[in-house]
Amino acid sequence: MKSVRGLKSVGAVALLFALSGCAALGAKPAPLDTFELSAPSVEMHAHSRRQILIAQPSALKALDSQNIVIRPSDQSIQFLKGAQWADRLPVIVQARLAETFQRSGSFAGVGKPGEGLAIDYQIIVEVRSFEVRVNGGEHADVDLFVRILNDRNGEVRASKNFTATAPVSGHGNAAYVGALDAAFGDAAKDIVRWTDSVI
Repeated sequence: MKSVRGLKSVGAVALLFALSGCAALGAKPAPLDTFELSAPSVEMHAHSRRQILIAQPSALKALDSQNIVIRPSDQSIQFLKGAQWADRLPVIVQARLAETFQRSGSFAGVGKPGEGLAIDYQIIVEVRSFEVRVNGGEHADVDLFVRILNDRNGEVRASKNFTATAPVSGHGNAAYVGALDAAFGDAAKDIVRWTDSVI
């Protein structure tokens, strides 16, 4: 009887370890740091009666997601560990670019698809680069190609490439995203000023 109780005892311990192992395997991963972009303010003096629509930007698959891109070389990309955007990057760029246009106070109306504005022009953006480069000094690179489309006749009024860089100051995920936010802010302000001068 004593040996049987011993076997039962060993079995109970083994079961306890097995259950704890299952709990570890089924444990939820640590939550990701989730980041947004900010919309900069732009000082404008002119006021246009034009109404514009900010279309959702296009981007390659690596950028059309919640992943934050890190580029260790020209030929390879990685994603920032333990971090993500609050939404797909093109959706965030669209929202913050629209907010930057609105903050400028230089347009009669600024909206996104489905908001019912009588649009004069569409701002069409292609996200070509939105990454932190870690080879040869850490810095953020943002490259946005912008077209202004006349919504009345479908003609492209103008197009231009906007690039901006910002150094990474500090360490950790927040420092990487802070550099991306700064570079995006510079590009967004340039886009608003240029659009105002064109239409």
